[in-house]
Amino acid sequence: MDWRDQGILLSMRPHGETSAIIEVLTAAHGRHMGVVRGGASRRMAAALQPGTGLMLDWRARLHEQLGAFTVEPLQSRAHLLGDRLALAGLLSVCALLHVALPEREPHPRLWTATRGVMDLLGREGWTSAYLRWELLLLDELGFGLDLGACAVTGATEGLAYVSPRTGRAVTREGAGDWAERLLPLPEGLAGEAALPPGAVAQGLRLTGHFLDQGLRPVLGDRLLPEARARLLDLLARPA
Repeated sequence: MDWRDQGILLSMRPHGETSAIIEVLTAAHGRHMGVVRGGASRRMAAALQPGTGLMLDWRARLHEQLGAFTVEPLQSRAHLLGDRLALAGLLSVCALLHVALPEREPHPRLWTATRGVMDLLGREGWTSAYLRWELLLLDELGFGLDLGACAVTGATEGLAYVSPRTGRAVTREGAGDWAERLLPLPEGLAGEAALPPGAVAQGLRLTGHFLDQGLRPVLGDRLLPEARARLLDLLARPA
């Protein structure tokens, strides 16, 4: 069994004295793991950092085996090491994909969006792009939010809340006396314009609720990844 595909490195851990086991998000083969011979060496260290773009050749005798990767670096994201917030965004993406995606299940739309948001990290407006990436992740996992119209009145303007149970948007008028039980919806989240840092942090608390709810069977008693909590903490700090 063998294939060749593009991937983004999510994580690496040493395996034996000289090898490493890497986890990647690939274009056509989803989240995939494999052994890299010599991957623990100093020479390979720069190529096996989270977020690095790779060309991958995977081989195994049987499809269900862990298999071995041969890797060719395509794109380094080492420049993010000097940007604390952008690095937190990168690590949050990698950590969420690790806990959320089943192994070897293709997600073409998510692959494209993940590569896109990683290319934006550190640039103007990237935090809004990251928040919308989390919305797409929710959608890909099967518990996306419905922010198109009010669940009560059907109105498409003035949406201000989201039901914590159904994920559907609600206007202030539709919320009525139930407003305190609903989650705030940042204005403009359903659009494409960049949001201010406060609105991004508010939006991440919204998506975090549904990620935690949807991933509870996977997480068990654990919280969402610490890397994501670190990103939210940095965004919530005063400028």
